[in-house]
Amino acid sequence: MDLTPILAQFQENASRSRELLRDARLVFCLGNRAMLSLLAGQAMPSARVLGAFTTAPEARGAVAHERPGLLVISDVLEEGDGIETAVSLKACHPDLHVLLLIHRQHRLHAIRRAIQGDCDGLVLESSFGTGALLTALQVVNGGGIFIDRPLRREFRRGHESGGPLQPLSERELQVLTLAANGRKNAEIGRTLFLSAETVKTHLGNALVKLPARDRTHAAVLGLRWGLIDWPEVEPCR
Repeated sequence: MDLTPILAQFQENASRSRELLRDARLVFCLGNRAMLSLLAGQAMPSARVLGAFTTAPEARGAVAHERPGLLVISDVLEEGDGIETAVSLKACHPDLHVLLLIHRQHRLHAIRRAIQGDCDGLVLESSFGTGALLTALQVVNGGGIFIDRPLRREFRRGHESGGPLQPLSERELQVLTLAANGRKNAEIGRTLFLSAETVKTHLGNALVKLPARDRTHAAVLGLRWGLIDWPEVEPCR
């Protein structure tokens, strides 16, 4: 496959990734050493890369001691299972954002486990170069939810018949959509010409109507039930 025509887009995506991860605290754990070196190296000029590992025990230790904001982990590791590690770390550290890179797309049971375990983002390695990873980093680092398009059917499996306790207003759906895209209250307010306090009120109303534990859970429910749209991947030009 000739990737020459999109090399410039790769470079631009790398530059944008560094900018959106500025000052982020990251831990990487990937079974593919070449990809580990590439992603960690791209992030280092702007982010604090607290560790780059290839095994599950190393990732567990780093998360426990360094308390990163974002863990980027692959399903296939040199030692241990990346999906089970991601799920268990998310359970122990609810504030940790977890982006899971999927190499084995056909492990549907394990992928469902990752989704049910509240992993914030799942991206197929085969999607690299399409803009999916950049979008996922932006959304997940901002506190939103991103599931790669081929995996979304698994995300909604078993939830097609669900719905909120009360219908959400158009404004509440707009606010929830932007929250699911990783936007902070102030950013949502600027986009919708609202104050941050008004945004907070709309989110609070949405939490009651869904009902949801917090804004992330609200975004998950909104996406599962098809109330709001997914973040769009920016294609390579």
